[in-house]
Amino acid sequence: MRIAIGSDHAGFRLKEQLIKYLSSRNVEVLDEGTRSEESTDYPTYAHAVAKAVADGKMDLGIVVCGSGNGVNITANKHNGVRSALAWLPEIAELARRHNNANVLALPARFISTEQAEAITDAFLNATFEGGRHQRRISEIEQC
Repeated sequence: MRIAIGSDHAGFRLKEQLIKYLSSRNVEVLDEGTRSEESTDYPTYAHAVAKAVADGKMDLGIVVCGSGNGVNITANKHNGVRSALAWLPEIAELARRHNNANVLALPARFISTEQAEAITDAFLNATFEGGRHQRRISEIEQC
């Protein structure tokens, strides 16, 4: 599995922890930045992750900022990207199973590292159910 990950300054520490966590599980990780806690603009990193997923360079993506909202909105601007904001494992799992989400957005200021790892695991371990859900995904992509 290949995962692109990116964050702004608010998500930097959590991103770094998730890179270690994923790497320890033999997941190939592409770090799209940022590289410090110095204030920066989240769209730069969310766009980079979303582009890597949309272009097929990476299988999935993870974006992190303080609330998760900014990176989620940004990632969803890319055709073929379905980013889901999750703060519980169950939300991440359903986003994959029902919405075929391929980018996970995490709210660094509202979850612990342990919670982020559990949410990430739920996201990565779930698979798209297809069926009636595919019909709905097709309706989303009509825009």
